[in-house]
Amino acid sequence: MDVFSESSQREAIIWKDQAYTYSWLRERVLYWQEQIRNREIPHGSVVILEADFSPNAVALFLALIEARCILVPLTRSVEMKKKEFIEIAQGEIQFSIDDFDVTTISVLDNQASHPLYEKIRSLDHPGLILFSSGSTGKSKAALHDLTGLLEKFKTRRFAQRSISFLLYDHIGGINTMLHILSNGGTLITVQDRSPDAVLDAVEKYQAELLPTSPTFINLILLSEAYKRHDLSSLKTVTYGTEPMPESTLKRFHDLFPEIKLQQTYGLSEVGILRSKSLGSDTLWVKIGGEGFETRVVDNILQIRAQSAMLGYLNAPSPFTEDGWFNTGDEVEVDGEYMRILGRRSELINVGGEKVYPAEVESVIQAIPNVEEVSVYGEKNPITGSMVCAMIKLQQSEDEQQAKLRIKQACAANLPRYKVPVRITFTQVEQHSERFKKMRPR
Repeated sequence: MDVFSESSQREAIIWKDQAYTYSWLRERVLYWQEQIRNREIPHGSVVILEADFSPNAVALFLALIEARCILVPLTRSVEMKKKEFIEIAQGEIQFSIDDFDVTTISVLDNQASHPLYEKIRSLDHPGLILFSSGSTGKSKAALHDLTGLLEKFKTRRFAQRSISFLLYDHIGGINTMLHILSNGGTLITVQDRSPDAVLDAVEKYQAELLPTSPTFINLILLSEAYKRHDLSSLKTVTYGTEPMPESTLKRFHDLFPEIKLQQTYGLSEVGILRSKSLGSDTLWVKIGGEGFETRVVDNILQIRAQSAMLGYLNAPSPFTEDGWFNTGDEVEVDGEYMRILGRRSELINVGGEKVYPAEVESVIQAIPNVEEVSVYGEKNPITGSMVCAMIKLQQSEDEQQAKLRIKQACAANLPRYKVPVRITFTQVEQHSERFKKMRPR
């Protein structure tokens, strides 16, 4: 709120072509604080916040923190699971913000009594529940003490104009919002997350930062939306949430050598770590920063964090006895830097040889007419597993010819055991609404 006062006339939020100043945002936070008091919503209440980034959604998020509530942000991306998520969280109050930024408040027939809630309530701290995407299994509800997550935003950094691409209920989206607003920057919201719409917002509002995912960067390249928009204001593109295909990284860097490409790393369970890429054209990255420790055990990255969640509401604790979180991500280490290879659970074991899906996807993604690819393993009676690829083509072509072309390209760039044995084609997008790759299981 001090930053809001200092930056009163600066643009805090741009939403639907309208700018909202920090003075407006500060007054709106105070308005929602008063509404929360008038409705006698007690500290420790579990509040469902159904919204996307909008002026009221941002102000209400901050007001609920001040009111020491336990926030459960939900977006349309989880519409099919919304009822399940509300039941898991035992939501007591629901704020729903529609496309016109109009808010509806309702009382739910739940009493939040999960044992983990008692710890936050005893400290009189605000809480945050984040649901995993469920792309590799059942969605898990991670409960955070928001006081720990907020700590890093006390250190002032540069004010930037940033696109709010990652979603309102995603740790990356929340991190972007808090980072930009705590430094007096401008949060540029987008209602349409297509390549043209996002790059149009970059051009129109002179965005300097675009936090996104490798899948979306690939879509920018395939759509050639970058040819239709002026991206000269863009200084940094950050990417995370999944391994980056090296071919995608190289192509984007070759097209935009002046834009800094920064790999990020974060998880719903521990928050977003500070990171430093070795270079814009490399996947080697140094991660950690104040409040975070990292170690590698059996090639798996583990993290200990001050901002780590208290636990899952619907699953056993994933922490080791000494407080480390097992990320499940296999890594290579070279001094202070590491390269993230992918989830061990998605590793394909072909006759004792390791195959990481991202490595094969990187080769296939560079083949002409390939729009998206997901590589996964299937059981094989001889080798134990075999490499398979699900491919969405940009334009229709003879499937037998396409298979031959793809296998020849893979054979020229990969060891034989990494070449897909089975290739299938689909018209279905290979990514979720969070722009994260979905691999068949």
